[in-house]
Amino acid sequence: MLLFIEQLFNGLQLGVMLFLMSAGLTLVFGIMQVINLAHGSFYMIGAFVAATVTLHSGSFLLGMVAGLSVAGIIGMIVEMTILRQLYNRNHLDQVLATFGLIFFFNELTRIIWGRQPLFMDIPSWLDGTVEIFAGIEYPLYRLAIIFVGFIVALFLYLLFSRTRLGMQIRAGATNRDIVAALGVNIKLLYTLVFGLGVMLAALAGVMAGPILAVEVGMGESILILTFVVIIIGGIGSVKGAFAGALLVGMVDTLGRAYLPTILSLLLSSELGETLSAPIASMSIYMMMALILAFKPNGLFPIQSRLDS
Repeated sequence: MLLFIEQLFNGLQLGVMLFLMSAGLTLVFGIMQVINLAHGSFYMIGAFVAATVTLHSGSFLLGMVAGLSVAGIIGMIVEMTILRQLYNRNHLDQVLATFGLIFFFNELTRIIWGRQPLFMDIPSWLDGTVEIFAGIEYPLYRLAIIFVGFIVALFLYLLFSRTRLGMQIRAGATNRDIVAALGVNIKLLYTLVFGLGVMLAALAGVMAGPILAVEVGMGESILILTFVVIIIGGIGSVKGAFAGALLVGMVDTLGRAYLPTILSLLLSSELGETLSAPIASMSIYMMMALILAFKPNGLFPIQSRLDS
């Protein structure tokens, strides 16, 4: 029972990381109708910049600020110089252009940092464990990741439902021509939204740095899971991204933890061990197929182009 509760927290932590990634990606698609395959590259950039600044300054918070700032600035430059030319193009052009950006950023990262991975230490003030239940201790840093994810979710909810900027963003997602005619600088609005989405991806990269190796191409693997999340939740829906991320995190974590035991009981021990890893990897895709069979537009299909 204690191990099961610990695995639930691990699933929650993975889900929160996926939410930080998927929220930014679904924002960009829901508002701009742009498929951004380079989203994982900003996750990587945030991690590399944060790791470098943390190593030289000794401050994790300073590294986080630097990672988010650099990734956000680069993201807004990319939006103004490249993506702005793709808004009226079809999705195939967007896919090809942003796929090219993946190679560009990967090679640029190799030029600047080399091929060797970087490693970040968990900050001393977040090192150690805390007792969450009687007899259950959990790493403080992973709890901090969960806390940050829920704070970001609350921030996005308040931004879109309680602020004038959120109202303009939602209106711009529905009909940008009318919003522009009312005097809103729609180009600036799109740049700010893209910068926000990029910074969310960079935040995920920064938070992942101390528990994963910071290496070139690290954004590609999590990008696949991110697309699964937004498909399950409903493309363009931040609320759906949150629900989908938690589902994927739980299914992936619990599957990897308990499928070997379950299959070993149902089958021979050797066969169960052999099949458990691939089936665990397939579990989130089987869940996606099952959900889409009953909810083709995802769990929270949007009514307009953006439903927060």
